[in-house]
Amino acid sequence: MKVYQNTNPKDWATILQRPVMDTAQLENKVSTILEAVQSKGDAALKEFTARFDGVELDDLQVSAAELALADRLVEDRLKQAIQTAKANIERFHQQQQLQPEVVETMPGVRCWRKSVAIERVGLYIPGGTAPLFSTILMLGVPAKIAGCQELVLCTPPSKDGSIHPAILYTASLVGCTKIFKVGGAQAIAAMAYGTESIASTYKIFGPGNQYVTAAKQLVNKSGIAIDMPAGPSEVLVCADASANAAYVAADLLSQAEHGVDSQVVLVAFDTELVKAIQEEITAQLARLPRKDMAAKALENSVAIIAKNREEAQGIINTYAPEHLILAVEEELAFSEGIRNAGSIFLGNYTPESVGDYASGTNHTLPTNGHARAYSGVSLDAFVKKITFQQLTKEGLQNIGPTVEIMAAAEQLEAHKNAVAIRLK
Repeated sequence: MKVYQNTNPKDWATILQRPVMDTAQLENKVSTILEAVQSKGDAALKEFTARFDGVELDDLQVSAAELALADRLVEDRLKQAIQTAKANIERFHQQQQLQPEVVETMPGVRCWRKSVAIERVGLYIPGGTAPLFSTILMLGVPAKIAGCQELVLCTPPSKDGSIHPAILYTASLVGCTKIFKVGGAQAIAAMAYGTESIASTYKIFGPGNQYVTAAKQLVNKSGIAIDMPAGPSEVLVCADASANAAYVAADLLSQAEHGVDSQVVLVAFDTELVKAIQEEITAQLARLPRKDMAAKALENSVAIIAKNREEAQGIINTYAPEHLILAVEEELAFSEGIRNAGSIFLGNYTPESVGDYASGTNHTLPTNGHARAYSGVSLDAFVKKITFQQLTKEGLQNIGPTVEIMAAAEQLEAHKNAVAIRLK
C-alpha cells in the first residue's frame, strides 16, 4: 500500500486511479462474444462454456433434480443465515414501495405516477473464485417485491458442470423462474438477445469482472437496460484516532480478497495510525485462505494522510467509493459532507460485511467512480414509473388556452387543433 502525505487536490484523481484494462482491446474481445451468441445462440454458449469454464454441457438449464439435490446439500445453519438475511433485505426494500399520489395541478387537471414492474429481468451471479449467493438475495428479493413476473438467472458452472448448492438454494428461495449454467460476457449476451434456451430480458442486473461489465455496457448501447456499470469491488476507509487499527485492517482486507483487480483506499490523519493499520494488514493477511489474491489487490491500493476532516471529505468525494466506512468521531455529522458514495458504513461497529450480506441494504452498488451519478440497486430499479393525466371538461377549458398559445408559438398547428376542436 503506497502512502501519500501533503497531497495537492489536483493530484488526487491521479493518486486514486483505479486499475484498468485496455478498454479498446477489452471491448473488441467482448464484441466478438456478443456477436457469436447473437448468431449461433445456444451453440455459442456451449462453445464458450467449454473454452472459458472447462466443461462441456448438453443442457444449459438447471434441472429440478439439481435444485432438489442442492436443497439437501446446504446445511441447516447456512439455510437459516440466508433466510435471516432475506427477511432483513425484504423489510428494508418493502419500505421503498410508494403509493400513487394524485396532484390536481389546476382545477379539473389531475396527474399522478404509478410504479409498474419490469416483466422479465436477467440476474447475473458471478461464480469464479467465490459463489456469490448473497447477490441473489440483493437482486431477487426486490425483484419479487416489485412484482417482476420472470427472473432469469445466469451463473458460471464449475468444471464438473455443477452450480454451488448455496446458489441454487438461494435462487429457489427468492423465486427465480429459470436458472442457467452460463457465465461471463456470453451470459450477458444471452439475456440481452435471447437464444433457443434463454429468453431475452428487458433489464440486466448483477456485478462481474471487467468482461461482464464491458458486455453490459455494450448491450446497453443496443437498447437493453442495465442496472449500472458495476465493476471490481472497492472500499475506502476514513479513520481517525478513535478508530481501531485491527478493525480497519480487517475491513480493507475484506474487499481486497474479492479479486486481484479490487482496490482499497485508506484516508487517515496521522502516520502512526497508518503504520498500525499496515502492521495489522500484514498479520491478518498471513492467515487468509485468499491471501495471494488479497496481496495482489493491495498493490493497487493507497493510503492518504489528510490534513483535516474537510480535506478528507474532499478526497472521498473525488474517489466516489462503492463502499465508504467512516471510522471517525461524530461519524454521522462527518457523513453530511459526503456527496459521492455507493453505501456508507458509520462507526467502529459497522463493518462493510454486514451490508454485503444481511443488514438489509443492497450490496449491488456503483463502482469505478460511478457513485458520482448512480445509485445502488433498490426497488426503483425493478419498476418503470408511468405518468397519468385525466382532465374534466372544466379542466380542459382551464388549461386549453395555455396549450393553444404554446403550440402555435412552436408552429405545431395539429397540436393546437387537438385542443381547439374539443373547446369548440
